[in-house]
Amino acid sequence: QVQLAESGGGLVQAGGSLRLSCAASGRTFSYYAMGWFRRVPGKDREFVAAISRSGENTYYVDYVKDRFTISRDNDKSTVYLQMHSLNPEDTAVYYCAARTTSSSGNYYTLPSLYNDWGQGTQVTVSS
Repeated sequence: QVQLAESGGGLVQAGGSLRLSCAASGRTFSYYAMGWFRRVPGKDREFVAAISRSGENTYYVDYVKDRFTISRDNDKSTVYLQMHSLNPEDTAVYYCAARTTSSSGNYYTLPSLYNDWGQGTQVTVSS
């Protein structure tokens, strides 16, 4: 099991930017594919972005493409979500998640495929 701790959330005006970080501890970070999800009150958790163990492959939900970038630093055991051009619809609690995998190139978009989750960080975008 890996422990995950998100940070970097906050209040930002529409059009602004934030960078979320997710620090991992407890296991070898490079064994894990990572993902970012978000949840709006009253709705299911939804996929935002994913990255493979090696970082060579990434995938995004359509409505964040060209605005969000997922990256990772395996030496720092941290995954990032850089968010630009934020709009009020991006307001949510953002969670990072980890999945052990033997594949260096696979990424995962389904919440059920992830083993470990962080506690979440609130992102609020004002209009």
